[in-house]
Amino acid sequence: MSVLPLDPTEPACRFAQLPLSPAVLQAVERCGYQQPTPIQAGCIPHAMAGRDVIGQAQTGTGKTAAFLLPFLSTWKPEEAEGGPYALVLAPTRELVVQVADEVAKLAPEPSCRAASIIGGQRMRSQLNALKRGVAIVIGTPGRVLDHLKRGTLSLDKIRYVVLDEADRMLDIGFRPDIERILKRTPTTRQTMLFSATMPPPVMALAQRYMIEPVHVNMAPEKLTVDKIRQTYLTVDEDRKFEALVRILQRDNPRQAIIFCERKRWVEEVYFMLRRVAQRTACMHGDLSQSLRNRIMRGFREGKIRFLVATDVVGRGIDVKNISHVINYDLPEDPENYVHRIGRTGRIGADGIAIAFVTPEQGELLTQIESYINREIPPEVIEGFQGARPRVKATPIEPKPIVPVYGRRVKKYSNRL
Repeated sequence: MSVLPLDPTEPACRFAQLPLSPAVLQAVERCGYQQPTPIQAGCIPHAMAGRDVIGQAQTGTGKTAAFLLPFLSTWKPEEAEGGPYALVLAPTRELVVQVADEVAKLAPEPSCRAASIIGGQRMRSQLNALKRGVAIVIGTPGRVLDHLKRGTLSLDKIRYVVLDEADRMLDIGFRPDIERILKRTPTTRQTMLFSATMPPPVMALAQRYMIEPVHVNMAPEKLTVDKIRQTYLTVDEDRKFEALVRILQRDNPRQAIIFCERKRWVEEVYFMLRRVAQRTACMHGDLSQSLRNRIMRGFREGKIRFLVATDVVGRGIDVKNISHVINYDLPEDPENYVHRIGRTGRIGADGIAIAFVTPEQGELLTQIESYINREIPPEVIEGFQGARPRVKATPIEPKPIVPVYGRRVKKYSNRL
């Protein structure tokens, strides 16, 4: 495996300099894209040469176009009625929908269609799309495997496979499904794997199912974007909502995501916040897929300003106008902290990330700082100044989940 790290001395190129088809270059121009991101410039030439490619980069760096453009450049109009010829596996429904939307924008012709294969969606609409003929199938591993078992999807013509957010798919237990799917594809396929991190399970998957892949490493040495201003606020559990309102009134965010650890906690904060803030919505895994799609569409279009969510939107979701990420609840895994704050500061933009830390969570804050190799300074809000959260010398036992409606909060009448 050859590894190509990021070289900041390389001059920037334009899409016209990449070996893409004229029709795809026209689509890129229609979208207003001019200069490829480093991961795109690094991966596209190797993919166009037929090589297997491992693309390593943070989310928000343009990985979707990096794996779509090479396939779309090789697609031919006479293939419109057959297929599918490409398969993209992604960990979440939202990411599948996002990739499908990107296909619609970058496709060289309207007949180059994509089908989204996800749960929470009517099976009949998926079957109709597959019968009509598609160039690309994009799906979550579980639902794709379901279609294979039903005999409603054939992978015999697949020549291009993409594993998007591979580390996340393995984290949530999709490895057996991924392996079953890959074994149903032709051995002559070209395989692309994209991941923000490259832990041993991801490397083992690559070694088993890829042939002499080129590893294009665009991951920065630092895990977080320098332009994201990170702070923490020491706050008691029953004053979190008060602190949230104060921050939103003070900063007047363009758009913000407020992350909570549990689905019911999301709903609790959402119902309180919508009383004082217009254009507020919530997102978690128990919502219907059609509602999740409408919420994400409204958030991307700026119709929704404040989104209260679980980690279902912690990775892979591309919304460029987010100015604030607020960790209402600290994530239990420090890696999730990195992915959460990565929703702001997209492709070098500015961003603010504020974490609420209860007095008992000092050790968890220290673990996050150790993981990102950076000390997070305290946030200053009048009435909330406090000492750094306590750090116990002995390991902290996991606390039981606090009943959702046991969180005591104050009522507010001031609207944002």
